[in-house]
Amino acid sequence: MSKSAEILLKYWGYNSFRPAQEEIINSILEGKDTLALLPTGGGKSICFQVPVMATEGIGIVVTPLIALMKDQVENLRARGITASAIYSGMMQTEIEVALNNAVHKKLKFLYVSPERLQTDQFQMALQKMRVNILVVDEAHCISQWGYDFRPSYLKIAEIKSLLPEVPVMALTATATPEVVDDIQGKLNFSKPNVFQQSFERKNLTYVVLHEEDKLNRLLRVTRNIPGTGIVYMRNRRKTVEIAEFLRFNKVSADFYHAGLSSKERSSRQDAWKKGQIRVMVSTNAFGMGIDKPDVRFVVHLDLPDSIEAYFQEAGRGGRDGRQSYAVLMYHESDIPEIEKFLEIQYPLIENIRQVYHALGNYYQLAIGSGRDVNFEFSLPDFAASYNFQPIVVAAALKLLEKDGYLKLQDISDNDSLLFVRIGKEDLYKFQVQNARYDKFVKTLLRSYSGLFTEFTKINEDEIAKRLEIPVEEVVKTLKYLMKLEVLIYKQQTGNPQITFLTERLDGKDISISNENYKDRKANARKRLDAVLNYVSSSTRCRSSLLLEYFGEIQSHRCGKCDVCVERNKIEMSELEFNNVLNQVKPLILNEPLSIKEISEQIRGASENQVIKVIQWLLDNNKIEYDAARKLSWKK
Repeated sequence: MSKSAEILLKYWGYNSFRPAQEEIINSILEGKDTLALLPTGGGKSICFQVPVMATEGIGIVVTPLIALMKDQVENLRARGITASAIYSGMMQTEIEVALNNAVHKKLKFLYVSPERLQTDQFQMALQKMRVNILVVDEAHCISQWGYDFRPSYLKIAEIKSLLPEVPVMALTATATPEVVDDIQGKLNFSKPNVFQQSFERKNLTYVVLHEEDKLNRLLRVTRNIPGTGIVYMRNRRKTVEIAEFLRFNKVSADFYHAGLSSKERSSRQDAWKKGQIRVMVSTNAFGMGIDKPDVRFVVHLDLPDSIEAYFQEAGRGGRDGRQSYAVLMYHESDIPEIEKFLEIQYPLIENIRQVYHALGNYYQLAIGSGRDVNFEFSLPDFAASYNFQPIVVAAALKLLEKDGYLKLQDISDNDSLLFVRIGKEDLYKFQVQNARYDKFVKTLLRSYSGLFTEFTKINEDEIAKRLEIPVEEVVKTLKYLMKLEVLIYKQQTGNPQITFLTERLDGKDISISNENYKDRKANARKRLDAVLNYVSSSTRCRSSLLLEYFGEIQSHRCGKCDVCVERNKIEMSELEFNNVLNQVKPLILNEPLSIKEISEQIRGASENQVIKVIQWLLDNNKIEYDAARKLSWKK
């Protein structure tokens, strides 16, 4: 058994690797810059976690998703592997503890958000670490052609220059051929090296339903497909409404979005994982780091804004390899709505600058101050204070975040944390001298490991239950012990937080290139057009359309999607059908013809086959008769 296989068995309990995993791991162990392109649920984290464990030193993992970062750190710690994370919004002491542990070889993994890479503090500490692999997760973020481009990712190449002998592993679940090339170029790969699994999911059936009454169709889906499901919505209010509708109709359901507290999110997620809740109605906040294998259906009631996002979310179905369904419902009325949403996501540059300027005034920050300072943030209050539309503020903040000016964190990212700042001997003396706190301290130490070496997530409710005292008393005691400098207690806040990543600038000095802004918006429009093409197509296999978007042009039709099911009724092979279709369309695209005139010009097919294809095109509203009973292609 290879060393990698031994590590896989010891820490993850698997007897063998999934397809492509071992080849990817061997590539990085040979010191080669490596890009791994694996679909959602394809086991990307194993591809870098195993080689980091197999090599002396620490793995640096860059990712923009705080929730995913925390999830992976907790999973690694649960397996007895030392890991920590650094991201915006942390206390300075938290950052110092994490960096000191990394420098002094007390960590095997250090997760870092891209904006933290640029700080002098991190770069100085980095040069004292023994780094074995630099991992770039969500690598599509480095490409301006990617669906989630973040300029802060471009700084990763600078970090690579500080680690000239360290191989880079880039990972992503969704990338077009253009983005694949761009990732390798931006990360200065010594030579192209891509491992790409097919995106095909043979057990996942894609269905697009042209539907006006989406709610009743959703009920039919939940009644016809047994098992667990996810329903994705665009906004938080709708998640609540749809969950209530399902419950009213005797379907076990709940809702989930980023505005819920960490405790609420955790309890709902656990209940869904355990099967206590059958259907989770959620925004796109739900799914990251959640690997529930037996999801039987994923339904989108709103149009997604990119094929990449849709493919990732739909891909959360059927990870156990069993038959599952990805259902997307749409109506013509959805199209103006999503196009309006696209416009809202890109407010005028002047409006973005106005929001930034108002934000500085809101927190009474002088120009040149405020870097790395955290503030609680209430979007409704801020928007009302300056007479902004909340939706415009949210869009402006998202663009300012992507450009590296600030970081906005949801409530769920603000866990309560604890760190014992004195040594074990001094703590023992404190307990002897302060007997009234002895039981309290012992309960903390028994409940949570690692309190002396790292900031550890705690739950005040659990501590209160174990001590049989009110939660308020737990919080009061923790704050008092912090005042005595025994420990550091960071209490979970009730609001999202904003962190200024640079000193406050004058609003007019915010640099958002008009050209870059236009390019980003044009790319977003292009991705939206791909979604509209996907839902409006009724002649191409759904799976083939998705695979073609990601560069797999030789795929075969799945035979199970809504388009293929209709095609199967005419009892023709894919080759025979495509032969007729590819000749019919150019014939009648600009000139109406009768069935007889069409049949006479088709080569390699019988008249019966031509008639079957024409009937199918009529049934699927792709062609129409004119007044002279001639057929033309609908435009």
